[in-house]
Amino acid sequence: MRSSHPRSAAVAALVATALATGLLAGSADAAEGAVSADPIRIHDIQGTTRISPLNGKQVTDVEGIVTAVRTYGSRGFWIQDPDADDNDATSEGVFVFTNAVPTVAVGDAVKVSGTVGEYIPGGPTSGNQSVTQISKPTVTVVSSGNALPEATAINEYTVPAEYAPAGDPAAGGSINGLTLEPSRYALDHYESLEGMNVKIGTSRVVGATDPYSELWVTVKGWENTAKRGGTIYGSYESQNTGRLQIQQLAPIAQQPFPVANVGDRLTGTTEGPLDFNQFGGYTLVARTLGTVKAGTLAPEKTKPQAEQELAVATYNVENLDPTDPQEKFDALAKAVVENLAAPDVLALEEIQDDNGAKNDGTVSAEQTLTKFTAAISAAGGPAYQWRTVNPEDKKDGGEPGGNIRQVFLFNPARVSFTERAPGDAVTATGVTKVNGKAALTHSPGRVDPANPAWADSRKPLAGEFVFRGKTVFVIANHFGSKGGDEGLTSHHQPPVRSSEAKRLQQAQAVNGFVKQILAEDKNANVLVLGDINDFEFSATTDALADGGALYPAIKSLPKAERYSYVYQGNAQVLDQILTSPAIKKFTYDSVHINAEFSAQNSDHDPQVLRFRP
Repeated sequence: MRSSHPRSAAVAALVATALATGLLAGSADAAEGAVSADPIRIHDIQGTTRISPLNGKQVTDVEGIVTAVRTYGSRGFWIQDPDADDNDATSEGVFVFTNAVPTVAVGDAVKVSGTVGEYIPGGPTSGNQSVTQISKPTVTVVSSGNALPEATAINEYTVPAEYAPAGDPAAGGSINGLTLEPSRYALDHYESLEGMNVKIGTSRVVGATDPYSELWVTVKGWENTAKRGGTIYGSYESQNTGRLQIQQLAPIAQQPFPVANVGDRLTGTTEGPLDFNQFGGYTLVARTLGTVKAGTLAPEKTKPQAEQELAVATYNVENLDPTDPQEKFDALAKAVVENLAAPDVLALEEIQDDNGAKNDGTVSAEQTLTKFTAAISAAGGPAYQWRTVNPEDKKDGGEPGGNIRQVFLFNPARVSFTERAPGDAVTATGVTKVNGKAALTHSPGRVDPANPAWADSRKPLAGEFVFRGKTVFVIANHFGSKGGDEGLTSHHQPPVRSSEAKRLQQAQAVNGFVKQILAEDKNANVLVLGDINDFEFSATTDALADGGALYPAIKSLPKAERYSYVYQGNAQVLDQILTSPAIKKFTYDSVHINAEFSAQNSDHDPQVLRFRP
């Protein structure tokens, strides 16, 4: 189970980091005074900010009841003081990091001596908040079989509507040094319960069980509800305060983790300590796990295109290569035929080369595409042809050795591809006029491949298609990933989204190319589509649409249906199709077949647009 995070960062380094950024709460003198005064209680260690006032200090005989024990990954146990203070900002629970398998049991009353520290999951550069803990402990069991402190309920009434305070400009935008306001901000509320025994009641699943045995629920059933049961991430200000990650304490070998899809319900009481990890932030690590009650969610099927409608789709097939099992090819093929109704043009992202992640200079994807198109035919689909431009080896990012690229599949019985001096990896396609109409100089060709915006990233693939005598320009994209961005639970508020800068440049390059086409023919049919890796409300999307060159077609859907991906319980837009002004009437469908389900053929949902050129 992915809870094993190496805790190798020295306490001294963490203290130095905190001091350097002005994040240590209190002062050394205050901490010394606390140490020499009355016996240290857990709430003294936790303090009223995110950083312990005793960070880096030795503490002796801290008393508490063991509420949970973790025997794998980050091994240790949680203790809680049953005699709480009257300050809601101070947690009464703390994690004791043992490194070895703990020897205590739930219900033990213990005295713990050790070093107070702030462990940052993912490291100091991750932007993650820290977990207050006691490390290098000496533990004395005073008694056993004690009743546990009553679990604190987390529900729609206790979690505030506002997500986080604004970071302190003097501390680089960090909230670490701010006094917690648990009745005002959701992040402060969760932080005030860090390490404590908490519980939730029956809650809706908003993030399906993943390969690491975790799922997401919302304790606010009404919050930005998606049509199919998830929770919509509709702006940078609607972080969805009710989301909570759920793991379990029991090793998976002893107790299999339940399989849940979005819209299912985790019924009954789920109870355990509130932890924080780098893969989602605040997490209820269940000592007692509720029961999953399955919903009725089923993969969607889009409407087939009419005879005079052109159907164009985009689908990220998640690193498809010939070494994948035939079952993956067959499942993806079945989805193209049955769920996407065999679109006339299908832009694929993440088609890998002929030996996948083997890093030997191979760049051709001939075998990958032969295998995939054969699977589509076997599933009853059309005999798709394909067009692509092979990338340079190791120049387009993605899985090392995989050489992912975009590919056009098209049904020659319905649409033709206009071949114009096919380009190569380094040759830019341009815009010209042929017979008074806009045309590409290279089809297929790459858009502005020498632009630094595309360094270590997939270059856009442009092609000309003809449907019922009308030319349609299609530009397939796979913009830079969100890797390196801080999570919503970052100690910087708002979080730093460093990856946006590159996507903004990429969007500007594509927008400029579309404007070149429209300058030659303002009525040109242009579709820009693919894994844009950004939201419909983002600066990236705004840059793509700049000057009215394109319209993000997903905005034509009701807000409750705008998503193609589910990340940490937030249903959000990453995959898009954008239309030029000539495409005035269309139908759009985000076809939900993967993102909401534990069993996935890809982590993205495909998008389909139908229109009459």
